[in-house]
Parts: sequence; structure tokens; C-alpha cells
Amino acid sequence: MSTQEQGGAQSGVKEPTVDMKIEVHIIPVADVDRALRFYQSLGWRLDADFEAGPEFRIVQLTPPGSQCSIIFGRGVTSAAPGSAEGYLVVFDLDKARADLASRGAEASEIFHKVYDTGAEVRVDGRDPDGRSYASYASFSDPDGNGWVLQEVQERLPGR
Repeated sequence: MSTQEQGGAQSGVKEPTVDMKIEVHIIPVADVDRALRFYQSLGWRLDADFEAGPEFRIVQLTPPGSQCSIIFGRGVTSAAPGSAEGYLVVFDLDKARADLASRGAEASEIFHKVYDTGAEVRVDGRDPDGRSYASYASFSDPDGNGWVLQEVQERLPGR
């Protein structure tokens, strides 16, 4: 059965007709200036830093090569600092880890995931078959917001 048959007209679901792109991911932080220094130290581009009084400040940064940005600040979200999680896709996981380390961020060792028990289990080392989308490392910002680096060297069709 094709993907279109699984999710298309056969199931009553309309095919999308309007492009929608994720543009911004909100990161809840406790200290805006500390978060700004951290993300800039990673080489992320500062796109905006607007303050409208003591209750509102919004900072937007974009990772190198990304079309999606992050925002954080005061009055931006009621989520608890450190509660966000995100993925960053990289071509070379070793190079990305080395770059993070050179910038003072602590990345985990490389791992892959197995689902033998039905639950996700992290296993040390790269995916044994060397597949794209299957080897990872992780790091956190000073508030504990978590980032997973996912190595993708060959994209799946349509991506």
C-alpha cells in the first residue's frame, strides 16, 4: 500500500494544499542574558533582541544552516525553564560534537536506540548498520533544555 493510499483519499484525510513550515521553537529560560551568551557561543546567529519594558523581552537566534530559529525571553512562555527538547540534524556527528566541545558545551557520547522491548533504550556507540537517522548525541543548555544531535547523511525520499 502506498503512502498516499495509507493517508490520502482512501482514509478520508485530505492531502495538504498549503505549505506550512516550522519557523520558531520556543525555549523557556530562567536567565535571558545567560541563554543568549550560551547560544551565541555555539555560533548561532542573533536575529532579534527586542525589549518592551521590564515584563517583555524576546530574543531570536538561528543555528548555522537552519531555516528554523529559537526564541526565548521574558513574557514569552509560561513553560518551566529547562522543559524544552529539540533535535538538530547534522551531517557529521563527530565533527558536531567536537565543535560543541570547542565552544564549551558538553555533548554526550554517541549512542543509538533499540526498541527490542517495545521501549526506547539508548545503547552506547553508533548505529551498527551505519544508517542515517540512527546515531545520536545530546547536550543541554544552562537551563537544562535538551538538544539531540541526529546524524543524517542520506535523507529519506521526500525530505
